[in-house]
Amino acid sequence: MTTSPLALLGGPPVIDDPGPHFSWPPIEDRDVEAVTGQLMSAVSIPDRSGVVAELEDSLASFLGVRHVITTCTGTAALHSMYAAADIGPGDEVIVPALTFHATATPLFHLGARPVLADVDTRGQLDLDEASRRITPRTKAIVAVHLWGLPESMDALTDFAARHDLMLLEDGSHAHGATWRGQQVGSFGRAAAFSMNGPKPLSAGEGGFVATDDTELYYRVLLHGQYNKRCRREIPADHALAPYAVTGMGLKLRIHPLAAALANAQLPRLKGYLAGREAVAARMRRALRGVPGIDVPHPPAHTGPAWYALPLRYRPEQLAGLPVERFLEAVHAEGASEVDLPGSTRALGDHQLFRTPGALLPGYADYRGPAADSFTTARRVHGSTVKLPVWHRDQDLHLADAYTAAIIKVAGHHKELVK
Repeated sequence: MTTSPLALLGGPPVIDDPGPHFSWPPIEDRDVEAVTGQLMSAVSIPDRSGVVAELEDSLASFLGVRHVITTCTGTAALHSMYAAADIGPGDEVIVPALTFHATATPLFHLGARPVLADVDTRGQLDLDEASRRITPRTKAIVAVHLWGLPESMDALTDFAARHDLMLLEDGSHAHGATWRGQQVGSFGRAAAFSMNGPKPLSAGEGGFVATDDTELYYRVLLHGQYNKRCRREIPADHALAPYAVTGMGLKLRIHPLAAALANAQLPRLKGYLAGREAVAARMRRALRGVPGIDVPHPPAHTGPAWYALPLRYRPEQLAGLPVERFLEAVHAEGASEVDLPGSTRALGDHQLFRTPGALLPGYADYRGPAADSFTTARRVHGSTVKLPVWHRDQDLHLADAYTAAIIKVAGHHKELVK
């Protein structure tokens, strides 16, 4: 006979549906028609035409920028953005110490050096820490809109201007997010976005660079495109025109089937985000005041994309219950999609950022930051529990069940500590 209502200790679970409970993107008939139609039309587009041009035009209009260049992945978009921004050997770029590693890894392939700056307790770039990382070689600073929550762009744009630094953005979690009504990705000199599987706007795999800077646009083209596209878009009398046939020798263009999926999804993005906002607000209300759980409180003038709902776990409020044991109990309640961040973590904990020379010979003398230089990033990562954010009314029962599972485990934490 069970002595606890917790499923982990023999009680009945909150959710008895084995799942999966969340999948993305939502595939409708129109998506199938778009992709199959493209399959029958063209599976290779070497220039800016067809569905690639349609998607880029729509994205530029959506973001309010002059130029968008699609790429095969978000990592490729970041690589092209940095290369086009003339970041090269010896240059330093300040990157938040808490992000997905691809925010920074392309810099290694350009001979530049990512300089990790710690974050604040919200997980956003600590500008006091960033100011201490500036040297004569510092060329740029990167705003990362983690989990779809916009960075503090007023402070960041002012910081970049005061220190004469180029401001770049990684909006990979934040398609459609806004700061004071302005689209994330339209603040810096350029922005890179991912469109891989679970991102708010998904192509399955893909990415893009957004910019108002026409010179930078030409250089993005030359970094990951060549021949027809570059010859047709870079003016014949431009200094870079002689490189149009070869570009920089890389092919990073998006696959037309991926472009077709993203192009079919984009008109529904605002509806997705409105649904996510409503569900995120509902989940935050349910969890507000629950011992051991802090919910995010984005400023009223922001419009998050809610790529995930990041909760901060407070073990000291639950008799020291380790987060891993808490998560085990939540999973036993059937809330299988609750997760701890994996590769999105304190970058200094990745071997590549400590001793990259084993893989990248040009960095044999590179030594990463001391462990105590990103303590807040480590603490925030170690205390983050993330939930999916649904967008449809018919999924509200799942959102409610997930918050109920967390509330149940928090309410019976003493039994787990025993």
